[in-house]
Amino acid sequence: MTAEETSLRPTAVIAGASGFIGTSLLAPLESWGYQVRTIGRAPTSGAHVSWDDPQAIAAAIDGADLLINFAGRSVGCRYTDSNRRDIWDSRVLTTRTLNDAVRAASAPPRLWINSSTATIYRHAMDRPQTEDDGDIGEGFSVDVAKGWEHEFFRGDLPGTRRVALRMAIVLGDGAALNMLATAARFGAGGPQLEGRWFGHTRYRGIGPNASGPRVWRRHELSHGRQRFSWVHIDDVVRAIRFIDDHEEMTAALNVSSPGISDNTTLMAALRRAVRMPIGIPAPRWLLELGMMVLRQESELVLKSRWAYPKRLEEAGFEFRWTDIRAATKSLLR
Repeated sequence: MTAEETSLRPTAVIAGASGFIGTSLLAPLESWGYQVRTIGRAPTSGAHVSWDDPQAIAAAIDGADLLINFAGRSVGCRYTDSNRRDIWDSRVLTTRTLNDAVRAASAPPRLWINSSTATIYRHAMDRPQTEDDGDIGEGFSVDVAKGWEHEFFRGDLPGTRRVALRMAIVLGDGAALNMLATAARFGAGGPQLEGRWFGHTRYRGIGPNASGPRVWRRHELSHGRQRFSWVHIDDVVRAIRFIDDHEEMTAALNVSSPGISDNTTLMAALRRAVRMPIGIPAPRWLLELGMMVLRQESELVLKSRWAYPKRLEEAGFEFRWTDIRAATKSLLR
């Protein structure tokens, strides 16, 4: 393709393109006819524009057709005070920077898609949480999601359609699946069971409207049947293309497979995928000890996440991956 032909292609700007999801989106965007520019941490990310240069960010966004933001520090860590602040800042402050740039642009993007998380909903064992009737939860992870979306939807941007992706746990070559698959390979792939443990303050709320108790103890007992909302990385990419093509899609959308699983079924699927017949269950006390060693949080597997993609399904989007067994088998083999 000549330089002239490239210059005629619309521009897509991706923030956080070096992450698992952003990397998976680069080639598809180019195949859809976009020329891609990236925003990231300099100099190691290889991005075109650095977060340290707000003027360059504003210049990259002004005149772009599409803006996608997946920036955010990984939540695969212990929620120490330092990590909690990094998780908040890497989502809320970066989104604030982009909002300011879009607001100042003489030719703002036609569409702005911003990452969010289905963790915004409460621990739900009784019914699925849709965009229309889902109950917002409380505590650290929920407050991060609320702050993230508040900054994204801040103010009036009449020239830009905005869509927040409340994504379930994305299955692909990412940290969540790799960690659980590793446990299954070593025979620790049984269900994770809620139970008694020492109270702690790592899940306390954050931000100007911090919610929930300061000392967190446990979720209701779920006996390994806590729901596990997930989505295949291929369907995330397809959903973004669908949103790009459908101007009626706005506001917050659940991006989560309608084939919702639970923890016991998930772990059984992982054992089958890695050909490990043994799966030792992990009661809360044992799980917490393991998470201390791995520097992770048990919330990943003990919170019941039951998000349902009502708006995408009503708009006609069809998920290709709805069976957790088929999805884990395809990704791990």
